[in-house]
Amino acid sequence: MITTRRGGASRPGAGALRLVERRTSAPQAVDVSEYVRAVASHCPFLMPSAVHGLTGWTVYEVVGAAGAAEAELFHAGVRAAEWIRPLATRRHGRLVCENIVLLGGDAAEHRELMAWPHWALKHLYGPVGLMFGKFWTGEEGTDRRGRRIPSPPFSFLAVRCAVRPVDPRFLADTPDLALSLSTSVDDGREVFQGLPYEWKAVKTWAISLLSPQPPLPPPNRPAAFRSG
Repeated sequence: MITTRRGGASRPGAGALRLVERRTSAPQAVDVSEYVRAVASHCPFLMPSAVHGLTGWTVYEVVGAAGAAEAELFHAGVRAAEWIRPLATRRHGRLVCENIVLLGGDAAEHRELMAWPHWALKHLYGPVGLMFGKFWTGEEGTDRRGRRIPSPPFSFLAVRCAVRPVDPRFLADTPDLALSLSTSVDDGREVFQGLPYEWKAVKTWAISLLSPQPPLPPPNRPAAFRSG
């Protein structure tokens, strides 16, 4: 498996996100049990994941400037993705789900904070079969059957193994990514072509994906961190 989780992009937060509670399947800082039960009927994989202890929650509080918090949230997403990748091929590995909870601030701030990290992460990890989602406090929505989905009591960024026959439909606005996800294979590639990266460079690359011009290649690994 790749070694990116040992790179700079997986470093602990520098202070804009304060770690409230380390990864656990039963956090004390937020009550997840009622919410998981409420949304289980809309996500058939959630309850089996929880029952097997494969749904993890890491809780942070936003305490710093938006730009720094955005960078740290992105790095937290990388850690979550790299945690899942080697587990995906194990027994029940397809049920692994990692969630990054945000406290502090309001729903609008959380929604804005998650936007670019979520956009970058789903494009980086979709081709290796991971699905990212973002949810904010009080978000309202319906499922494909028109049923109301219970509003989240807290904001969080989620990552799990993709269900290839189903998940591409959630990516209708990004058909290239949907196609990539539907045919994804985790071949052990280093999704960044080397780490660590500065969030500013990654965000510039992510913004380029919105443009009709060909997107920029992922930013090069800084020379100071190249081996050999």
